[in-house]
Amino acid sequence: MESENGTVITEFMLLGLTQSQDIQLLVFVLVLIFYFIILPGNFLIIFTIRSDPGLTAPLYFFLGNLAFLDASYSFTVAPRMLVDFLSEKKVISYRGCITQLFFLHFTGGGEGLLLVVMAFDRYIAICRPLACYAMLLALWLGGFVHSIIQVVLILCLPFCGPNQLDNFFCDVPQVIKLACTDTFVVELLMVFSSGLMTLLCFLGLLASYTVILCRIRGSSSEAKNKAMSTCTTHIIVIFFMFGPGIFIYTCPFRAFPADKVVSLFHTVIFPLLNPVIYTLRNQEVKASMKKVFNKHIN
Repeated sequence: MESENGTVITEFMLLGLTQSQDIQLLVFVLVLIFYFIILPGNFLIIFTIRSDPGLTAPLYFFLGNLAFLDASYSFTVAPRMLVDFLSEKKVISYRGCITQLFFLHFTGGGEGLLLVVMAFDRYIAICRPLACYAMLLALWLGGFVHSIIQVVLILCLPFCGPNQLDNFFCDVPQVIKLACTDTFVVELLMVFSSGLMTLLCFLGLLASYTVILCRIRGSSSEAKNKAMSTCTTHIIVIFFMFGPGIFIYTCPFRAFPADKVVSLFHTVIFPLLNPVIYTLRNQEVKASMKKVFNKHIN
């Protein structure tokens, strides 16, 4: 039955990452390994921060939320992708596609804003828990608003066929191209809502680390080397997170051969980097993990 916006299709066919069975099997194994590291790793970080009374500083409060967002973000795409690798017919319902799209942008947008909040926290010592919760609420609200905009863009479009998505999950650029109408304005809106937000967060974070690096020039060699090492690894994470987003959402009018590879990295591999870079390089968190681990063994 035709809906009010003219949509008549009820499902989308996912063409997947590749048509090669050998490559699909290889990627399936790799994604499965990454996924079984991402979920336990992030939940271990959350459990450690919640269990250790010594990790009460705002930094650890935000690191715990970052781990939760990473786990949620990977859960949006990876499980279904693993199932699809083993299925001949890769189908997702229209509602399932919209739901996946919503949570993808909700958690992804929230994570990007959280990294900005964490950079802001380096300049202002937030000692009041109320301030931390207010900033956390703001980033979740920001992620929600960002995601709702993407969903509204899709729901306003008519879909009457074809229904093949040239990807392994639902996202705005691919879905928009299947609409039975001129999508130039919608794609332009997507550039402003997703591409511009990603670009501004990216530039803001780069500016933040540039200021930090400029301020440590007069510090002692040991402090300077430590700060340089931390900032360098964080900048690498920023490039890995926001680079693919800028690539995908600022160029919606053309499809590139590398789109699927970039999407795979962004949705599956990147959630593994945050625990390693932001948390496992932190000596206090590693010491707490050992203490919690030894406590539960003994």
